[in-house]
Amino acid sequence: MPKFVIQRWHGYHMIFAMCFSLILIALLSTYKWIYGLIGLVFFVALALVLYRAERAFRHDFTEYVLTLNHRVKNAGQTAIDGMPIGILLYDRSGHVEWCNPFIVGMMGDRERLIGESLEELFPQLKEEGERETPFTIQLDERVYEVTHQPEERVYFFRDITQLESLRKELHDARVIFGFIHLDNFDEAGQGLTDQEATLLLSNVTGTISKWALDYDITLKRLDTDKMFLVAEQQSLERLMKSRFEILDVVREMTRQNKIPITLSIGIASVGETLIERTQNAHAALDIALARGGDQAAVKQGEETIFFGGKTNAVEKRTRVRARVISHAMSNLIQDSKRVVVMGHTQPDMDALGAAIGVVKFALIHDCEAHIVLDEENPSIERLLAAVRHHAYLGDMLIQPEKALPLVDDPDTLLILVDTHKPSLAMDLRLLERARRVVVIDHHRRGEDFVKDPVLVYLEPYASSTSELVTELLQYQDQRLSMDTLEATALLAGIVVDTKNFAFRAGSRTFEAASFLRRHGADLMMVQSLLKEDLNQYVKRAEIVKSTELVRGDIAVAVGEETEEYDQLLIAQAADTLLNMQGIRASFVIGRRGDGLISISARSQGEINVQVIMEQLGGGGHLTNAACQLKNGSLSEAKSRLIHVLQENLDGGPEK
Repeated sequence: MPKFVIQRWHGYHMIFAMCFSLILIALLSTYKWIYGLIGLVFFVALALVLYRAERAFRHDFTEYVLTLNHRVKNAGQTAIDGMPIGILLYDRSGHVEWCNPFIVGMMGDRERLIGESLEELFPQLKEEGERETPFTIQLDERVYEVTHQPEERVYFFRDITQLESLRKELHDARVIFGFIHLDNFDEAGQGLTDQEATLLLSNVTGTISKWALDYDITLKRLDTDKMFLVAEQQSLERLMKSRFEILDVVREMTRQNKIPITLSIGIASVGETLIERTQNAHAALDIALARGGDQAAVKQGEETIFFGGKTNAVEKRTRVRARVISHAMSNLIQDSKRVVVMGHTQPDMDALGAAIGVVKFALIHDCEAHIVLDEENPSIERLLAAVRHHAYLGDMLIQPEKALPLVDDPDTLLILVDTHKPSLAMDLRLLERARRVVVIDHHRRGEDFVKDPVLVYLEPYASSTSELVTELLQYQDQRLSMDTLEATALLAGIVVDTKNFAFRAGSRTFEAASFLRRHGADLMMVQSLLKEDLNQYVKRAEIVKSTELVRGDIAVAVGEETEEYDQLLIAQAADTLLNMQGIRASFVIGRRGDGLISISARSQGEINVQVIMEQLGGGGHLTNAACQLKNGSLSEAKSRLIHVLQENLDGGPEK
């Protein structure tokens, strides 16, 4: 019994009271002994009563404590047995030591759980390992939140099926916005009568309306070639599962036209407010259009997923945009003290040729110009040697370190050519520190884009960036005078990217080449710049020799693990494989001199190699793309590539 309870009877107050009573009895007996005797009898009787009362109290208190302890134990056991949380203890070998009835109820008809392996009972627990943060698993139709305490070797299970059901209902009912754009309706309508154009528009919009009805989408036409859509998240998931088949339907139904109509769709489900979602949907449409159209861009979470993109961009029939950009470039350069031009890492002939063309543009306006170049590579070795011996171009080549203080000046204009991705820029620091940036590129736009550029000239229909720069120079023709090397460098960039005008060469490409030829481009010099080294030819043949076929018509070649290859050789090997009979697409993997693993991809157009390379961190065009991987071996890169290939060919989303 606790000491404080015993002191209730045997405290100092009781001792003093008893002693005081004895003293009084002694004093009373001196007066008259009979009174003292009577007092003593009463004292003994009182002591006996107090003693018996104390014994009774001890007994009753002990009984109460024992009963209370039993009740508490019973209440605890009842709570453990009936509480809506499962508790499972396991031993060091991963077998069940004890579990409460909730766990037994979770397992259904299974009678014995003690001694069973956790991996057999809950295979999903093995995937989570020693994770201590709560995670969810699903058993049959029930969803459970699991909390693991590895120090105590215990799992707690909580049934959150109803919560997950409500969460899914809210997720499915989330409002999403989007825009639908008829990419080339004006071009497709040229040459048609009013009646034929009206009938064409009616057929297309009728097909889109039927598609929207099938997927519970509300449409509102904003213009002849633009619509606004509102739907729920569950409709978007159905659309993604169908891979936006409306893109193929509209393209096929207008294929008989001289220029078939294609759709660009931008949809966003991300954004806290309806206004933000609308803005994100418009941004997604802009990305789809910048990538050449005939595709859907879906902003979901922190990523943009792409569907479609099975056709090349239709070449524009007007030079208005080129003239406007040329005029805007003139104003920007005139307002600048200097121009710094930068391409992508491992610059090729197109990047260097376009940079030289931009420098010429700056010189026309008497503006100081520089070309940022970090290191040489075999693909531009001959052109770079000619530039270094040039009267003034050689003096304009500077290292990135020397360019950093220049871009800190607010009067410096930084022009990025042949790429729009900061991650691929020759030096990211220049982009981060530059106050004003201009982007000139011909690749399809990706998610990664330069932040807040003052001017963007991104045309995916163009064969090369050199072609775009040449068009800009054409509108400076009154003051333009080019020497042989400047014109030849631009022409070499066009020739390389079009594979001698065999791929992606439109009418504007030949017009640009004609313009350069009139201004002194030397065809023999172009051939000399593009001559191939015999050793490089042998190394390329060795890569081609290692080719394996995936699904019978996709060629995948891997270089030697210990060998180093330059980017041009890897790209040439991919071009060589694509020229083989029966090959729809080719992929070549090799390790570059800087340690990166490079993958060059080519296709005939049936397979969109751009989205495949984007999933590996790269980009490019529908028929011509590439990526670089930082870590791993060539065999691991091949495994990743084949995995992404199978996902895309089997119908996975194009991210």
